Amino acid sequence: MHEAHGVSLIRGCTALKLARSAYYHPPHDWQTRDQAVIDALNELVGTHPRWGVWKYIARLRALGHAWNHKRIYRIYRQLGLNQPRRTKRRLPKRPSLPVFVPEGPNEVWSADFMSDALYHGSRFRTFNLIDDFSLEALAIEMDTSLRAERIVRVLERLNVERGLPHMIRVDNGPEFLAQALHDWGNANRVLIYHIQPRRPTQNAFIERFNRTYRNEVLALYLCFGVW
Repeated sequence: MHEAHGVSLIRGCTALKLARSAYYHPPHDWQTRDQAVIDALNELVGTHPRWGVWKYIARLRALGHAWNHKRIYRIYRQLGLNQPRRTKRRLPKRPSLPVFVPEGPNEVWSADFMSDALYHGSRFRTFNLIDDFSLEALAIEMDTSLRAERIVRVLERLNVERGLPHMIRVDNGPEFLAQALHDWGNANRVLIYHIQPRRPTQNAFIERFNRTYRNEVLALYLCFGVW
């Protein structure tokens, strides 16, 4: 309008409802300016594609980045990461190893989850933990929801009562893949060993316990509530 029809800048900006400060502001490439944030977000998305924006923000803060949460959310939306994504859960390659048989107590523990229903139909879960050498049931935690933080509390209680093993053998459930459990294992020098997907025989000790627990407890008694 200014160059073709000789309209003044003030009248042209008024007609287009464009602020003159925006007209004079030089264009910029947001991807170049925010490249560091984009790289950090893409790295987290590649590792944890099912997380939400607030979990990404918390992880970036934990890694030492001081970017404002509004800036991270803006870039998160501009990259299209807020769109629903159907992603296949990618697990690290698990080596095929024979089942390690401990030579003494408190060397290797095995853990697994089971589920059942209360009398009125509500589902509940149990977290079972045994010592592979003595086959002693160390803990059976019951609730309608058992998150990784709850599992860490159970392990901390056992640490006070009897100490910790060198290794805990688990499957690839979301609670066992959670960062909270692995951070706890690294802090306490306990190896969280994951068996291969769809290979329950590699966790044979706890599978044998689960069958006995199902047949002799859960299948014989009615549960009216979980406390």
